[in-house]
Amino acid sequence: MRLSNLYTKTIKNNPSDEQSLNAQLLIRAGFIHKEMAGVYSYLPLGKRVLDNISKIIREEMNNLGCLEVQMSILQPKEIWEITDRWDDKKVDIWFKTKLYNGQELGIGLTHEEPIVDSLKSYIDSYKSLPVYVYQIQNKFRNELRAKSGLLRGREFLMKDLYSFSESQEGHRKFYEKVIKSYQNIYSKLELGDFTYRTYADGGIFSKSFSDEFQTISPIGEDDIYVDEVKKIAINAEIYNDLNLKKLSLDKSSLVLKKGVEVGNTFSLESKYTDALDLYYTDKNGHKKSIIMGCYGIGVSRLMGVIAEVFADSNGLVWPNCIAPFKVYLISVNEDPKSKQKTEVIYKLLTQKNIDVIYDDRDVRAGEKFADADLLGIPYRVVVNQNFEDKQVELKHRKQNKIEFVQFDRLESIIY
Repeated sequence: MRLSNLYTKTIKNNPSDEQSLNAQLLIRAGFIHKEMAGVYSYLPLGKRVLDNISKIIREEMNNLGCLEVQMSILQPKEIWEITDRWDDKKVDIWFKTKLYNGQELGIGLTHEEPIVDSLKSYIDSYKSLPVYVYQIQNKFRNELRAKSGLLRGREFLMKDLYSFSESQEGHRKFYEKVIKSYQNIYSKLELGDFTYRTYADGGIFSKSFSDEFQTISPIGEDDIYVDEVKKIAINAEIYNDLNLKKLSLDKSSLVLKKGVEVGNTFSLESKYTDALDLYYTDKNGHKKSIIMGCYGIGVSRLMGVIAEVFADSNGLVWPNCIAPFKVYLISVNEDPKSKQKTEVIYKLLTQKNIDVIYDDRDVRAGEKFADADLLGIPYRVVVNQNFEDKQVELKHRKQNKIEFVQFDRLESIIY
């Protein structure tokens, strides 16, 4: 990618209508464009980050044996009436519309009902189970508050997984595998050290706890009590002596902190499968209920959290694994020799499948350096005719450390 081919440009000042740091930086750096409160378009750089986060999540889901699907965003009213979730008094964040013939439709906010309905054509006996399906898809929720950038959107990208098991034992085994997979995801995103499995209310679905994954941050909306030794937490909503005893948590070991929810998992029992008449026949020919679970991760929310958590005074700081490019390449001289050397380095890096964005603009070096920091690219490589022939300046964005290295060392350092 040559920067001269990128239509987006950086902005010096924060947008006046954004309060959150993540939205301010992402808009200034040209990653997103605000359409309205809680609704953002993802521009070329932002789309690359979303895709990289999705790739990490997809790999983990596939390793669990889950199958990816793509469900319709338009959802028929009838199946939601069966589960008593169509009425705005029960679920007050619906976006709804009508066809010309008057048929009412919902705009997808979650997919428990549709996925159960679709499986009725395929699950009939124990031989059909278990089934694990997921999708990475936009969701729509009519949030009352949408002032936190990508952390609380009215349209957002989400990974939602649904499991269907023939027994509680089978469900719990898979449930714990998902927990481990989620922890792997947060570790790969460099959030693992301060993201906690957080026990929360199981809601109307289950007598057991649900699980949230909370990333510690002062911008968090949730109060959680953290056991930093056991690496688990409990949501303040269920913080009481009885639940502490159930979870074997010592009140004196817990620290109150703010958290941003970056994932959740629920045991749904057979609420939706029973309501929508999805059963299986066991080995003895008996009709049995199917145990269901759902597991969500907000992909675009993760992008916002990472943007906010790792940012410094100069701009964004992306982890290597999700950055839109690994290297920001700059020539600080306009003479032919310097440009030629930069072109050679650009071609060699791209041939080694290293994602490079080459700032080939005819602007001051200081402007290029500022944009490299604002965009948060992990490595900045500067070519200067005054450097030794095969030496370049390498800046590590995360550490803000600069060193001079031989070009043939670049590949090993960047990887």
